Amino acid sequence: MAQVFYTARKTIRNLTNGGNVLLVATALALLVVNLPFLHDFYNSLWTHEMALQIGSFNLFSHHGHPMSIMAFINDALMAVFFFSVGLEIKREVLVGELSSFRQALLPIVAAVGGMAIPVLIFFLMGHGSDYIGGAAIPMATDIAFSLGVLAMLGNRVPIGLKVFLTTLAVVDDIGGILVIAIFYSTHINYWMLLAAAVLLGILALGGKFSIQSKVFYLGIGAFIWFLFLNAGIHPTIAGVLIAFCVPAKPVFAPQKYIKTIRKNIGYFSQEDDEKLQSRTILDKAQLNWLKEIESASDKVISPLQDMEDSLHPIVNYLIVPLFAFANAGIFFGDMKFDALFHGVAPAIILGLVGGKFLGIFIFSWLCIKLKWAPMPEGCNWKRLGATSLLGGIGFTVSLFIANLSFGTGDPYLSQILNNAKLGILVGSFLAGFLGWLFLYLTLPKEPQDQGE
Repeated sequence: MAQVFYTARKTIRNLTNGGNVLLVATALALLVVNLPFLHDFYNSLWTHEMALQIGSFNLFSHHGHPMSIMAFINDALMAVFFFSVGLEIKREVLVGELSSFRQALLPIVAAVGGMAIPVLIFFLMGHGSDYIGGAAIPMATDIAFSLGVLAMLGNRVPIGLKVFLTTLAVVDDIGGILVIAIFYSTHINYWMLLAAAVLLGILALGGKFSIQSKVFYLGIGAFIWFLFLNAGIHPTIAGVLIAFCVPAKPVFAPQKYIKTIRKNIGYFSQEDDEKLQSRTILDKAQLNWLKEIESASDKVISPLQDMEDSLHPIVNYLIVPLFAFANAGIFFGDMKFDALFHGVAPAIILGLVGGKFLGIFIFSWLCIKLKWAPMPEGCNWKRLGATSLLGGIGFTVSLFIANLSFGTGDPYLSQILNNAKLGILVGSFLAGFLGWLFLYLTLPKEPQDQGE
């Protein structure tokens, strides 16, 4: 249990810090796109072509055409984001909050409600409209932003509440992945899909036989991504499936690692201690002893843990902020004020603010009242309601699904996309502010013991 809470706290810290960078990137996008002397530059920047080419083969190509920078961000870099999500999901299932059915049940049930009710509200408001294809937009929860709001309240927030929200967002991500896989795959090339399946089978065998080489998974994974991209399956799904193949079991158990360290450290004599006080060239024996310790250090950390830990800063401080900067630019110059009250924007706002709150809270209430799962530690009904509001911060995955729904390049759909982005920003802001306000009013005034 201590390991579970340690892992949860580390994940929360990483995502919280990433939320601050994401906020800056979003604000910068809104500023740049609305400055007259930068507007055209911002819009034209994303149309430049990308290439990673050997001979006539370009890895960054889609049906024979080079990817634009925008397509590279949304289809390639976001595949890395979903690869990171896949690693996190696998870890949660193996050793985290999703490893125990009783622990996992409440956030799973809450996440299902938090996905179903917003989609239902969107369907009711958008039935028969041109924007009904974006019904999945308000179902997402942005883990970085939502945990960032909790971080503003410091140690007043019980760790049980943070773990509940984190686990709920992970389950939410699983729902988003399934929606992308089922509803955003078109014109499927079954031969390419078969080739991708064969390569995935090789990766799965590699995981089963505990192949530790990260180059093995990432190298073959790059070709699986390319095949998914050109087979008509959204390439972010490839990222998740590749992550599931990465082994979570290290070569060495920690006990064997400790024995290896002690054995090799024991080779160093008191005479060595005196010689090695200054920077010096090691002799061959000393080099071999330290190399064995280095090799053992690599073998005691599983590829899954190593990759997840290495990717966190790349995803949180580069990929997601870059995605936000590229996709959150809403041009207000030709937007009418009533866009907030008609069309796709109010459907998203109501889905994120009202739908997420009702779905998460009511389903949690039923789960606890039926005694299927206990109330999260340090939580009560008021705090659970405030946390349910935070689930309405959609942002990253909501923007992603909005682009899949309306980002076809058609001028009419582009206007719907612009209004959808407005709805996502306003809805996420309202959910975040209301969630913070009610938590501020209901949390204990004194800092909570977060454990060791």
